[in-house]
Order: sequence, then structure tokens, then C-alpha cells
Amino acid sequence: MSTLPMERKNSSLVSILTRNQDEILAEWLKEMTSATRRSDLIKDSELRNECAEFLQRMKTALEANTNFESAAWDRVREMLVDVSRKRAMQGFTPTETAMFIFSAKRPLFTQIRRTFKDSAEGIADATWSATELLDAMGLYTTEFYQKSREEIIKRQQEDMLELSTPVVKLWDGILALPIIGTLDSARTQVVMESLLQAIVETNSKVAIIDITGVPTVDTVVAQHLLKTVTAARLMGADCIISGVRPQIAQTIVHLGINLMDITTKASLAAAFKVALDRTGFEFAKGEKK
Repeated sequence: MSTLPMERKNSSLVSILTRNQDEILAEWLKEMTSATRRSDLIKDSELRNECAEFLQRMKTALEANTNFESAAWDRVREMLVDVSRKRAMQGFTPTETAMFIFSAKRPLFTQIRRTFKDSAEGIADATWSATELLDAMGLYTTEFYQKSREEIIKRQQEDMLELSTPVVKLWDGILALPIIGTLDSARTQVVMESLLQAIVETNSKVAIIDITGVPTVDTVVAQHLLKTVTAARLMGADCIISGVRPQIAQTIVHLGINLMDITTKASLAAAFKVALDRTGFEFAKGEKK
């Protein structure tokens, strides 16, 4: 068991960081060079400034206590959260992000051994205290890196959903919404919002929902389509479902899904023709001159 008082442990680490900060910083940067230093993602000058700032905040917090959960370490935790989020956005791996902290162990332990070269007990106590502290900070960094990655992935998925459901204006008063892929609850919400917004902006009276790119239509998908059609009707627009292939038609009949009050067509071209008729447009072939 450790016999050094906590105050002495703190003062020892503070003293080591104060006297040897430049040397620790240089060795820390060298440690990161071997496997985790990414000059393609972060400038060396920026990384150096981050490390120097971190050592300064760590020294200030240690002057209060070694409890990483205490208020004295708020500024250190804030910096670790910021570093984790930036690394996640810059494209660092979880290991590279965690090593921002863990690679500081060797330089710090080297200085501990030099400081307590005549005291095995002093080396053991200071090393153990530093290990507990760096491990806590490393785990904290990894946790927030993971949260940041999850936020980025979720945001990208939302962006992809919006991009994968474009509303196209085919003609005055006629919109088309091509759906590609599976239609689940989350995507249905995006589809409805995009379609309803486009109906309001263009004052359209007909909306064609094209399901040519939907691989299968089951009861759940059909319910989502019906919700979208109902929402569009409430906004004053009639809906036509196009892209109903023979396999999908058989599935709808087999499942007993009622689409009797909705106009369906096999192709987008056929649906567009119906939409033109409903909006009062007529076309005539011109004679060649």
C-alpha cells in the first residue's frame, strides 16, 4: 500500500510538470509520432499547442487534487471533450484519439523515475497516482469520441434520408417523389415533410409517388404510403402511385391491402399523363414542316 500522503503525491506531480514541462512535451510528441500522429489530419503546430495547453491545465488541476471527477478538473474535461469531438470530425480512429492521453505515460513516468531515483517507494506511489489519473482521462476521451461519432453518423444518416427523397417539379402544379430503397417509419416522416413542404411552396395539385425503386411492398410499407397520401390530400393535393410492378400488385392483393381509392400506374410516364389530364393540360402533336 502507498504510504505517501495525498498532498505529497500531488505536489510531486505538480513539481515534475513544472520543472520538466518542455521535456515532457517533446517526448510526448515523439511518442505520438510512432503510431498516432497524423500530420495529414492535424498540423504539427496545432498538435503541439494542444499538448502544451493540456499539460498546463493538468498542472493547475493537480494543484487542487488528483480526483479527476472533482470541479478542479472541469477545464481539463472540457478540453478532452473538445479534442474528442475534433478528432471524430477530422477522421481520427478511436485508438489514435485515445493515444492523445495514453502516449503521455512514458514521458511522465521517465521524469518520475528521475525525480525519485533514490526512492523505490516514491517511484511506485507517483507512478500509480499518474497511471490512475491518465487512465481516467483516456477512458473519458474515448467515451466522448464514441458519442461524437454516433452524433456524426446520425446526422449523416439524416442528411442521406433527405437527399434520397428529392421532390421534383415535373410541371406547373405537378410534383414527383421518387422513392428508392426501404420505406420505414423514420424515412416516411422525412418523405411526408419534404412532400408537404414542396406542395405548399409550389401550390401543386397533383403529387406522383413513384415506388419503382422500392424492392418490396409489405403491409408496413403500404401503411407508410397511405399515411403519405393522406397527408398530401389534407394539403389539397391528389396523389398517384406509380411504379406498381406485377410482383408488387400480386403482393398487395395477397396481403389484402386496400388501395382502391388511390390511382396507381405501372410507370411514371403513365402517371404523369393522368396528372396532366387532372390539371387541365392538353398536348397536340404538331405537323412537321
